[in-house]
Amino acid sequence: MTAKDHNPSSTHPPLPPTPEDDRFSRLRLLRSRRVGIATYKRLLIEHGTAQNALAALPEVARAAGVSDYRICPEGVIHAELKAGRTIGARLIELGSTEYPISLAEIDDAPPFLWTLGDPSLLQRPMISLVGARNASSLGTRMAKSLARALGEAGFVVVSGLARGVDAAAHHAALDTGTIAVQAGGVDVMYPAENTELAERIAATGLRLSEQPIGLQPMARHFPSRNRIISGLSRGTIVVEAAAKSGSLITARDALDQGREVLAVPGHPFDARASGCNMLLRDGATLVRSAADVIEVLGDPSVPEIPLAPPPAPAPPRSLRETAALHTQILQRLGPSPVAEDQLIRDLHAPAADVAPALVDLELDGHITRQPGGLLSRVSAVPGT
Repeated sequence: MTAKDHNPSSTHPPLPPTPEDDRFSRLRLLRSRRVGIATYKRLLIEHGTAQNALAALPEVARAAGVSDYRICPEGVIHAELKAGRTIGARLIELGSTEYPISLAEIDDAPPFLWTLGDPSLLQRPMISLVGARNASSLGTRMAKSLARALGEAGFVVVSGLARGVDAAAHHAALDTGTIAVQAGGVDVMYPAENTELAERIAATGLRLSEQPIGLQPMARHFPSRNRIISGLSRGTIVVEAAAKSGSLITARDALDQGREVLAVPGHPFDARASGCNMLLRDGATLVRSAADVIEVLGDPSVPEIPLAPPPAPAPPRSLRETAALHTQILQRLGPSPVAEDQLIRDLHAPAADVAPALVDLELDGHITRQPGGLLSRVSAVPGT
């Protein structure tokens, strides 16, 4: 007899939710409107379970000034899980044994990852390699050389499946292990020209994404994708990058996460090398070959040992405090770009509080991050 077979008047207590029910509710909570990663974590802490958080979410939204709020429909989650099963993808949750330890250490670790391919690669030492989409011939040759040598040394090469440096790195590491972090759904081929490469990575390596199955990537998804690339890895190597580029965002994320940043030098007259030269000027490790990387990061066959226990996490901000901070940020931003550092100074708030709030607003589409660490507010769209 199943739970559905019981008479409604039975005095038996309702059956407790199964682990699968709990996971379903957590994914539903994360997919609900205006619930970013920081809010997701706070809701679970404040309400104990995802089921309780979902029940409280409409009232929480009203208290934050959002009327007519509706949580993510169950059918949307059922469809996402079914789509994942159809393509043979696996959903890995933060806290599970399959989830990469290195990524779990960052403050805004994705609660869920869709993976397609060999998830065991996530348990090996990883190195990210990024660079220009319009890479020079020398840049792509350098990317291939580094990726091949680092793969043979034991590193899994992580990149973003973009054209140029990313594609060159993935190609060179297909035989030794490579991970492609995608900005859209794990099943979405972007750019289309890398479809064959993406299929080969799924066959011998791993594709992963924090986004729902089938989601077409938008501009705001790429900066959040970059933090995963750097968060998976012991270090990030920038091969070629302009002064204002997504690769420098990945390098900044790596620095914020306490990871090593390394760069290949370029000619001062080549704009594609200006970002790398800036990183080197500011203290990044100069890379001439894989030996330079291994000298800094160590032998990938030797496990890393933490030098000290991580600091205790700060107490979570209440949802009212978070809503107030979101409002303050949006009031200070307009269509004209403002430097993130200047915004933090103007708010007189700790950077550790402002950073996750900016991520939430960016993922919700309220602000956009521009090259050079600049932020601007997105014009309101009627009905959103």
